[in-house]
Amino acid sequence: MTGIDPRTVLLLTGALGGFMAVVLYMLRRNYPPAIKGIGEWALSMALGLVAGLLFTAVGKIPVLLSVTLPTIAYLAAAYISFMGTQRFFGVVPKPLPWVIWIGLAVLGSTWFLFVDPSYSSRLRLNLVVMVSLFVAQGSLIFQRSRHSYAGRIALIVLTIATGIHLMRLVSTFFYPVGSNVMDPSIPSVVYITVYSFLVPIGAISQVIMATERLRTELEHVATHDSLTDAYTRRYMNEACQRELERSARHGREMSLMLLDIDHFKSVNDTLGHQAGDRILTEFVAGIRTQLRSADLLGRFGGEEFVVILPETSPEVAMVVAERIRSTMADRAGPTVSIGITTNQSGGDTVDSLLARADAAMYRAKANGRNRVEVA
Repeated sequence: MTGIDPRTVLLLTGALGGFMAVVLYMLRRNYPPAIKGIGEWALSMALGLVAGLLFTAVGKIPVLLSVTLPTIAYLAAAYISFMGTQRFFGVVPKPLPWVIWIGLAVLGSTWFLFVDPSYSSRLRLNLVVMVSLFVAQGSLIFQRSRHSYAGRIALIVLTIATGIHLMRLVSTFFYPVGSNVMDPSIPSVVYITVYSFLVPIGAISQVIMATERLRTELEHVATHDSLTDAYTRRYMNEACQRELERSARHGREMSLMLLDIDHFKSVNDTLGHQAGDRILTEFVAGIRTQLRSADLLGRFGGEEFVVILPETSPEVAMVVAERIRSTMADRAGPTVSIGITTNQSGGDTVDSLLARADAAMYRAKANGRNRVEVA
């Protein structure tokens, strides 16, 4: 026996869960639609609230409402939380196996409630399902987000929750479990109390995960062109400055290419802007296939693009540029003229690099287009 009332703990947990459900629901309403899964997390918290409130009514209302229904809500809440995590990370949920697994657990619980009454058997069934859901959710977060702050918090919460459920499962074989969830025995009260702390902490970790994703989305919007997904001019200027400083510090070469699509205005005039947009996106996709992961591609405006090639000599830059030019020439559509330059002294600036590359690019235009020139 303890001085802690399980019913009070469940009510407080339900209140906290309900509050976090509202918070998550408001996030879903206000965050970009690209951030998936928040609605499922909110619904999971709401179902947990329903389950907790119904469990506290054990002995006061019919068992279908105080045992069967909250059991279904409790297990469904755990699965819907997992489903939300799947959608958050872009994984398509496959609910059928889990619905079958949870359905079998509910059927078993119903059997041990009405046909062969055994609270310990019902408890073990529910705990096994919960552990399997926690492990599946934790594995997904470990794969996709273990290096992020929010991901680590979520993993800690799920690890503790899994451990608590496993200990509770083991304890059912050594200690009396009573007749229902309101049993005031020490193992039951400890389990309920610890789990009550994990519910809001788990929801907070989900809020932090969603906030981190929002920050990532906003940073992406701020640094990437909305049409082509190439970097913006501002970002490229900053990246070029950083690379210039790094090259000067270590005495290394870096190259910069300025690319301009030939006769692009005529494409817009004859085929329309939608066709022009399609050419731009295909152009960027084609360039990316010829670049290394360390290379940076940005859109400077209109049909003009810049590529930064770290630690690249003029000879290697020429090979890359010719490869890009050839790739574009082999495709149906306009060709590209490219100007190349390389840092020449510690006194180089972003503007001086761009000026030389721009002069080389215009020389390529003047010499017939669809060619590469070096400055």
